[in-house]
Order: sequence, then C-alpha cells, then structure tokens
Amino acid sequence: MILMLAIGLVSCNEEDNKPCNCGTIANDGIDGSCYWLEIRNDCSGNKKKFCFDQDVWMDAYVGSNFCVSNQGQW
Repeated sequence: MILMLAIGLVSCNEEDNKPCNCGTIANDGIDGSCYWLEIRNDCSGNKKKFCFDQDVWMDAYVGSNFCVSNQGQW
C-alpha cells in the first residue's frame, strides 16, 4: 500500500513539472493598440488575455501552443 502511495505521489509531481506559463491560444483580436491573445493555461485551465506587439500576434494562431515568458501561472 505504501508503494502504491509513493508511485501516486511521484506521478503527480511529474505532471506538476510542466511549464505553467504555457497554454493553448483560445482566441485573438485587436482592441485599439492591443493585439491580444486569450490563452488557456495548461496547468489551471484558466483563460487570460495578454497584449503583444503586432509581430508576435501575427505569428500566433488559435489552437496552437504558446508560452508567455514574463508570466507565471494564471
């Protein structure tokens, strides 16, 4: 029983090691000077909008994976 608990804890820790500043682009748009991407976080499942410059926005597609380098988990 202890062995099963230990294996369960190790497998949970492996999932926790994935980057929590990444996710899937759920939507995109432009509001004034904000080229935004709405990203669903891989760890929490929460969605959040981020503003980027036009070059980044043009290269990002809905449904693709995207990491926000200056942001932790949201």
